[in-house]
Amino acid sequence: MLLPLKLLMTPILIALVSYVGRRWGSGVAGWLMGFPLTSGPVSVILTLQYGAAFAANAAVGTMGGQASVCIFDLAYCLIALYAGWPVCAGIALGIFFLAVYGWNLVNLGLLPTFLLVVCIGFIVVRLIPRQQVLAPPIPSPRWDLPARMAAAAAFVLLLTTFADRLGSQLSGLLSPFPIFGVVIAAFTHHQQGPAAATQLLRGVVIGSFGFNSFFLVVAALLPYLAPGWVYLLATLATLAVNGFAFRFLKSGAGGRGSPELLGD
Repeated sequence: MLLPLKLLMTPILIALVSYVGRRWGSGVAGWLMGFPLTSGPVSVILTLQYGAAFAANAAVGTMGGQASVCIFDLAYCLIALYAGWPVCAGIALGIFFLAVYGWNLVNLGLLPTFLLVVCIGFIVVRLIPRQQVLAPPIPSPRWDLPARMAAAAAFVLLLTTFADRLGSQLSGLLSPFPIFGVVIAAFTHHQQGPAAATQLLRGVVIGSFGFNSFFLVVAALLPYLAPGWVYLLATLATLAVNGFAFRFLKSGAGGRGSPELLGD
């Protein structure tokens, strides 16, 4: 039962989100990429494979991993002001792994971790440059979606197979690895320019608030409730938080929210 779950759950989610993102632009695509499309299925599999306590502890690590993704996003956007996508991707990934290494040296606990990663998310959103996208969207090649789905399945299979050797915290820290963020940002950067890539990654950071709400619920409730109820509540929390974030930005509250999120 676990093998089909590992191979199918995340690729199906990636396919659905890719379709929605292509229809409504790079900002929405980035916002949707901020949802736990890989880490959520990984958490479910860790619960089934290693137990609720392991998965709950990994959920705390996953929030730290998502903070590392936000730092990756910021690094890519700032470097994109001066360099092309290969330099941006290489340096930003190096910074992601440095951030993961730093998180793995400490164990802050659930609430301090949640509060810290939320603060990091707010700071990163403010620091990412606001740019207007001028280049029109370019259709993706036919191999793009199958490649994304295959990469998702391979990553989930690899991480969940070796999670017991990595330990719960490091498994959680690595589960948000920006495998799609770096590929899609580089692809967008190459075809539409740095402004479009920046808009995409800013959307990822905005989506991270719902992401962290998902894993707050998982880490807090998984030791006490049946997994089905926990993941249902976590999903509802994600939708509520990110729905609010989307409406807040679309309405333009607090500044120029709509152009950055929704694109042209």
